[in-house]
Amino acid sequence: MAEEEDFSSLPLTDRWVHKVWKVRKQAYEEAAQQFEKTPDEYDPAFRPFVQDPSLWKSAAADSNVAAQQEGLAALCAFLKFGGRDGALRARQHAVTPIVEKCLSSTRAATKASALEALLLFIEVDVPGPVIEEILPVLSNKVPKVVAAAVATLTQIYHNYGCKTADPKPVLKILPKVFGHADKNVRAEATNLAVEFYRWLRDAMKPMFWNDLKPTQQTDLEAQFEKVKAEGAPKQERLLRSQQAAQERAPAGGAGDEEYDDNGGQEEEPAEVDAFDLAEPQDVISKVPKDFFDNLSSSKWKERKEALEALHAIVNVPRIKDADFGEINRCLAKCMKDANIAVVTQAAQCIELLAKGLRKGYAKYRSTVMQPIMERLKEKKQTVADALGAALDAVFLSTDLTECLEDITTFLAHKNPQVKEGTMKFLVRCLRTTRDVPSKQEIASMVESAKKLLSEGSEALRSGGAEILGTIMKIIGDRAMNPHLEGLDDIRKTKIKEFYETAEVKAKDKPKPPPPAARAPPGGPKKVMGGKKATAGVKKPAPAAAPPPEPAPAPVAAAAPKPGPASKLGMPKLGGFKAPQKRTLGGPGAASPRRPAPAPSPPPMEEEPPVSPPPAKPAPRLGLGRGGLAARSLAKPAAPSVPVAPPSPTPTSGISSIERAELEELRMANERLLKSLDEARHERSKLMSEIQELKNQNASLIEDHTRDVLSIKAKETQLVRARSDAEAAEQTNDRLRRELDRLKRALSKAEALNAAGGPGSPGSPHGLHFRTMSPTHDDIYRDAPHRMSMASTLSEEKENGDGVPHPRSKLSPELRYTGSNASSGRGSPARGFRRDVSMEEKEPRSADMGGAAGYGGGYTDRAGSRTGSRAGGRDTPSSTTTTTTSGMESWKRAAEVTSQLKARIEQMKAKQASRPQ
Repeated sequence: MAEEEDFSSLPLTDRWVHKVWKVRKQAYEEAAQQFEKTPDEYDPAFRPFVQDPSLWKSAAADSNVAAQQEGLAALCAFLKFGGRDGALRARQHAVTPIVEKCLSSTRAATKASALEALLLFIEVDVPGPVIEEILPVLSNKVPKVVAAAVATLTQIYHNYGCKTADPKPVLKILPKVFGHADKNVRAEATNLAVEFYRWLRDAMKPMFWNDLKPTQQTDLEAQFEKVKAEGAPKQERLLRSQQAAQERAPAGGAGDEEYDDNGGQEEEPAEVDAFDLAEPQDVISKVPKDFFDNLSSSKWKERKEALEALHAIVNVPRIKDADFGEINRCLAKCMKDANIAVVTQAAQCIELLAKGLRKGYAKYRSTVMQPIMERLKEKKQTVADALGAALDAVFLSTDLTECLEDITTFLAHKNPQVKEGTMKFLVRCLRTTRDVPSKQEIASMVESAKKLLSEGSEALRSGGAEILGTIMKIIGDRAMNPHLEGLDDIRKTKIKEFYETAEVKAKDKPKPPPPAARAPPGGPKKVMGGKKATAGVKKPAPAAAPPPEPAPAPVAAAAPKPGPASKLGMPKLGGFKAPQKRTLGGPGAASPRRPAPAPSPPPMEEEPPVSPPPAKPAPRLGLGRGGLAARSLAKPAAPSVPVAPPSPTPTSGISSIERAELEELRMANERLLKSLDEARHERSKLMSEIQELKNQNASLIEDHTRDVLSIKAKETQLVRARSDAEAAEQTNDRLRRELDRLKRALSKAEALNAAGGPGSPGSPHGLHFRTMSPTHDDIYRDAPHRMSMASTLSEEKENGDGVPHPRSKLSPELRYTGSNASSGRGSPARGFRRDVSMEEKEPRSADMGGAAGYGGGYTDRAGSRTGSRAGGRDTPSSTTTTTTSGMESWKRAAEVTSQLKARIEQMKAKQASRPQ
């Protein structure tokens, strides 16, 4: 008894860790009573436990169940009446012992106190740290400890909800709990999954559903059906921060409102989807290396398989942001594909990318939206549904302001099918948007919808009325009345019907006044006009829409400046590279084109000649070798099958004659059978060639699309040719000025010769000058020749006609000139600038005899300079070469042209005489 009396005299902290359990139990009870009597959280009774938070670990893990029960009660009192600082210090010591030792206790009071202590730890701060302490216990070897931990998680989410407590860490390990060997653990896992379903619905399934067994999925679906009838769950316990926000709120209106993590009040609970729960996944690294090659294949099956592989890669709830620009450009190109299966698969890939990136996909909207809306002309419902789903996903990544320009443009499209699809898309946008459109945007949509009311199609007229009714639902009937003036009563009635049935998420209603507008404690503010401060407060209109991005100028609109920096390469148009021509036209001829971009005739109309199939694939059809020009337009006659002569009528002769006729008939039969086998073989070859023609037909369909783009590229070439012509005119002016200068120099030299100076006719210098200086006719004869040849080869190189092998048959001058006829360098302007620069340098010599160096600027047959300068003098042989090079070049060009024409005529004659 004496020892028991001494225990009460010991300090509380010493009795807290005493070896006698009764002493510890009394210390726990005494501490709980002290906590309940404290006036505030700064009372000295809390100080020992704030300074030494490990005391709570010993109390939660007490070996005596009776003392443990009282220790948990004391902890609950400490958390309830103590401050936040002491609770945070105690949390890192007490949570793990509570989960491992107390939640699985056989005493109901102990279990209840342990659960209450964990909920109080969450109430003081946030749920995250407590959940992180509980998750490692799910790997405990004792099944009842794991089951108790799962049940605790269920209670945490039931009380605080998935909005306050993040469910993602628990959803990740939920499949592991469902795979536990103990049935009690699996039962608690089912309860936890049902609790998640109350808050998240189907958004939680992508996180763990595929990892469950089919029987577990069936059982959970049955449990989910029971929960679907319930309304939206509400948070039952509030955090301290939420309680403080509720106390600051007005007395009348915070009863049933929900709060966010920071204690802010929300008007309505936000929907939780799989995107918010999932972790971003890197999919750009999983795209196959041959994806772009397969996507540009001429076979639609290979294109479809490439898109199916991409679809499997991007089919994830959330995608890590990366550079998807090239992939989206290829998917936009697929919208023009001739095969609807490829179009559908590409639209599904765009939908998954937009859903996985959300706001990160907004920068690709301009790339894919217009091609998708252009493809809305497809009448097949499956394709239209895929395109509509892709447009909806792209819209969710942006807003109505960014998409409205494209929508209003396609509402005026000439194709009724495109109009209808765009109209339905606009209605879906108005229903899903949460931002009220601005007045300018409303006026634009109303104007487009009024035009639809006068369409000949009933679907378009109803769509226009539905657009107006949905807008009226958003802004209200009073604000909509000015827009309905001038409409008849029938149309107004139709719009009213859609207005009553429309469901929208954005409504133009006034917001409550901000806290700064409320009356201060010192007295009410004076209000202009004597009205209440909140009477005229309305929801501010959204910011004006940013100016739309300027549409890309037509290709022929901007001409590049002439000069060395101007490149004559084909520009990219809409993601396509302009196709280059593969045929070479004659000098000065127009660029070769196919006869017409119309679809090619059926393969059966044009039968190829009977010949073995080539070992290499057939070249592209064009006007060059092996093209359509080399084929005969006459339909070849069908191969003749030898017919057996008619058998003679049997007569009543001797048997020897009959036997001879029988032998002849047998031989004729054998010949017929042999010819039939040959005909079958010939037919098989023809069928193989027909199949090749079908493949070529498929490639022609693709070439047709590229031809349309090539027409635009030709417009660019025309503009650039005009710029080259202007440059040539400028060069011509410079040459005239240079000629005038040379004339003046020549006149001065003649004057000096006449005066008997060093350039007199009798002197060697004067003779050399008269011999070597170019005349007026020589200059004007050679300059146009160089200009025409340089411009011709420059045009051929620009059109893709600069094929090396036909050029080797031209004269050496043409071959040398063509080697420099590249983009920008072989243009006439560059050629004349090079000549002028050389001519300006050479004639300016010390003596007047150096003026003959002007002829050194010309080239001979090998393209080298003919005039060699030695001390300001030229060799006499340069005169002949200079004066005759122009005429010889034209003569050789004419000869080569005539030879080419003769060869073409011979090839046509051979083709016509070939046996059919």
